[in-house]
Amino acid sequence: MIAVLQRVSEARVTVAGRPTGEIGRGLMVLVAVEKGDGEATVERMAERLLNYRVFPDADGRMNRSLRDIGGGLLLVPQFTLAADTRKGTRPSFTPAADPDTGRRLFDHLVTVCRRHHPQVACGRFGADMQVSLVNDGPVTFILEVPAR
Repeated sequence: MIAVLQRVSEARVTVAGRPTGEIGRGLMVLVAVEKGDGEATVERMAERLLNYRVFPDADGRMNRSLRDIGGGLLLVPQFTLAADTRKGTRPSFTPAADPDTGRRLFDHLVTVCRRHHPQVACGRFGADMQVSLVNDGPVTFILEVPAR
């Protein structure tokens, strides 16, 4: 599973002009499910997202997590992150999970995060989404949890 997380002061996802999720200060995360990922992969990714220390402490060091600051988490499914781009001029999506598995595991990630954090919003799997955000920093990280 791959996640691109961005520290934001605000972020929003809309589908057909209607908001499906929005947050204030927190993390906007693009998520891709890969072949071989399972529930254990999702559980580990949720733990990392909620506890990853990317927010400044009193000394300005990245020492505080999303949980520590009580920020929002916006999860956006994006299978294109799983593309193999090592050769040629067109991406291959063979590393991505099939759509049914991707949807099931993305939904499970949303459920797990909501179980452990009160402010979780999300995009819509398979939809044409428009994502807007104000990247704070900018601070962006790529997290990967290999299939177990």
